[in-house]
Amino acid sequence: MVAETEDKPRSLPSTFVVVMPPKMDPNEIKYVYVRVTGGEVPGASSLAPKVGPLGMSPKKVGDDIVKATAAEWKGLRVTCKLIVQNRQAKVEVVPSAASLVIKALKEPPRDRKKVKNIVHSGSISFDDVIRIARIMRPRSLSKKFEGTIFEILGTAQSVGCKVDGEDPHDLIEQIKDGAGPEVPDE
Repeated sequence: MVAETEDKPRSLPSTFVVVMPPKMDPNEIKYVYVRVTGGEVPGASSLAPKVGPLGMSPKKVGDDIVKATAAEWKGLRVTCKLIVQNRQAKVEVVPSAASLVIKALKEPPRDRKKVKNIVHSGSISFDDVIRIARIMRPRSLSKKFEGTIFEILGTAQSVGCKVDGEDPHDLIEQIKDGAGPEVPDE
């Protein structure tokens, strides 16, 4: 069965109205989170879908990210928070617990393209764990500061390093039994 074609061209209904998107408010602040390797330019292909709709150049944003991460976080994977206002981006580094633990190990920066399957076999002090826990406290899911310290010790275990020469999980057990190192309240 063949459908008959109409002779007259189709037209849009007379009530059709073209609606433009609203203009961007210059004072509006938008937050964009990007996961990058410190000191390296993220690919424009990964930045473009995030910053393109905000009217910004991915290349310029990439250069800003490199400036913010090059000194302290070279070679470590960190999350960057882009604060976009009036098509200008400010970059803040939001480090994860794992990147803070690896940074505390004071390992030399490595080229991630050449060195694979890194084993972090060093040792950090319990004071480093407390310092990292204080940084992570606002983002922690635990009620008490002691729980945040347990989170950091668990991260140290998964990274593969030791705390004061001991296995992090042994320290967790000692703190729970009341025999381990003194844990501050805040």
